Amino acid sequence: MAGYTKRNLKDVEDAAPTFGMSPPLEARFARGDLELEKSGISYQRLDPDSRVPFGHRHGEQEELYLVVGGSGRMKLDDEIVKLRLWDAVRVPPEVMRCLESGPDGIEVVVFGAPSTGGGDVEMEPGWWAD
Repeated sequence: MAGYTKRNLKDVEDAAPTFGMSPPLEARFARGDLELEKSGISYQRLDPDSRVPFGHRHGEQEELYLVVGGSGRMKLDDEIVKLRLWDAVRVPPEVMRCLESGPDGIEVVVFGAPSTGGGDVEMEPGWWAD
């Protein structure tokens, strides 16, 4: 049998409560659960009319955000981009980013590569302020 790992993303531990971000955020990071060596994947959900409380960028990891439910907006450096179902957004490592949900909330699956184990992230609380 081929070597593979199968997990349901909704069965992965929600990290948001650990960091005091739940509600409105649900964040399930499955790199370890899936035994990923060269990439990462997460499922993230925001309640309606909510915003992730920090912006972030990476030193090395490129990310791809795929909207799988709802709608919202994403701030990428100084630009705000509207998001709808099945939109995919590639974000290079150096771009600061933050996600905001619309009136129905938003669900995204985020892919990242190369795998850095989370060690190359720079977070800035309150980065997207009104």
